[in-house]
Amino acid sequence: MKLNTETYVVFVSFITSFFAVFLSAGIILGVPSIASEFQMNNVIQNWIPTIAMLVVAVFTLPAGQLSGKYGVKKSLIAGVVIFIFASVGACLSFSTETFLLFRLMQGIGIAFLNVSAMAMVVQAVKPQNRGKALGFTVTGIYLAGSLSPVLCGFLVYNLGWRSMFYFVLPFLVLCLALMILKIPGEWKTYEENKIDAMGYLLYGIGILLFIYGFTNLMNTIGIICTIIGLILLIVFGYYELNAKSPAFNMNLFKNMKFTSSNIAALCSYLAIASITTILNYHFQYVRGWNAQMSGLMLIITPILMAIISPNSGKLSDRIHPQKLAAIGMAIATVTLIIMIFLDANTPLYLIVIAMILQGIGMGLFTTPNTNAIMSSVPTNETPNASAAQSAMRTIGQTMSLGLLTLIFAWIMGSLKLSSAYGDMIVQSSQLICIICTIICIVAIFASLVGIRSKDSFNTQR
Repeated sequence: MKLNTETYVVFVSFITSFFAVFLSAGIILGVPSIASEFQMNNVIQNWIPTIAMLVVAVFTLPAGQLSGKYGVKKSLIAGVVIFIFASVGACLSFSTETFLLFRLMQGIGIAFLNVSAMAMVVQAVKPQNRGKALGFTVTGIYLAGSLSPVLCGFLVYNLGWRSMFYFVLPFLVLCLALMILKIPGEWKTYEENKIDAMGYLLYGIGILLFIYGFTNLMNTIGIICTIIGLILLIVFGYYELNAKSPAFNMNLFKNMKFTSSNIAALCSYLAIASITTILNYHFQYVRGWNAQMSGLMLIITPILMAIISPNSGKLSDRIHPQKLAAIGMAIATVTLIIMIFLDANTPLYLIVIAMILQGIGMGLFTTPNTNAIMSSVPTNETPNASAAQSAMRTIGQTMSLGLLTLIFAWIMGSLKLSSAYGDMIVQSSQLICIICTIICIVAIFASLVGIRSKDSFNTQR
């Protein structure tokens, strides 16, 4: 059977999306082993997953403009190469500093993977099949979320934490080969635009200071960094409105469907992203399970997301995507309400119910919401739209992990995470879930605002 370019594009997007998330989700299972080897306290330990997400947030907008100017396929190839190099480097790390440095580099690669994969699908696939194609791409994200806890738990338990990084290499090399040999086209939309270096600088420093400060709000330096970061982000917004070749087209936010969907995405990831870490800490530190057993348990939510996402994507081609998104987020909110009461005596079946509801809710939310973002802009703005939705996801995830770091540091100080401090881990987790429940409700209202908007979706090539 002869496969066409669209099929290869969707397949490559699926694989790259899968491995962009695989280590981000799976590394949580290896955090206790990595922290133990490098003698990290709980604050540094929580930076293992956070630092890559922070870098993704910083580089997402530059990746959007660069992929539009030089081509989304070239940008995707660059992201894969960087990711491969950083994965090998992480395996060879000999200290906390070198390991975190290569995690930082992985974040750069992931930023280009996230933006370019999504933009390439939107530009290569016919509009009437866009939701379905995006559904497969998002399925790669959730399938990674479902398989990575099991695979990474198995790898960490039996072969050590470095095996997680080696595991990704052959798949990424396959993607490189397919892009070079089977995808002949290239997609450029900002070829004539100049690189907005000042915009990158304002955004990068602003988001870096804001998120770093957010995780350190208990001290004066953290508060100052947060305020300066917010000011720089506001300056960035005004600067981009007047720039001839902006790093990001701020005028897209005049479309209320685009704006509301991005706000919903930011809130959803901020509210939901830390749940996996909370459950992993609960299983390993509160219940005393090993990494392999914890990974098997954590498969429930993402496997449901992987099953539901492509179907909700197809459904969003026919039904208003933000209606589906609002319903999905309402279901996910119930999960957080249950998690507020999570402690050492919580029945296992109740945790399973919460994980099932999370899987159904996020499966119904994410693909339709992504379709709403990507379909609310003209085709030539798809790299910007892809960068926006990727930025909302990574900023939300980073802030969620930052919130986790902040609350754990507030309650536990600089103590090392262990079963001896199970009560404090429970207390920290419950407080995080209360805050995240409120944020989930905001995401529901954001989707409802988008439904009432008179702005239209773009369905043209």
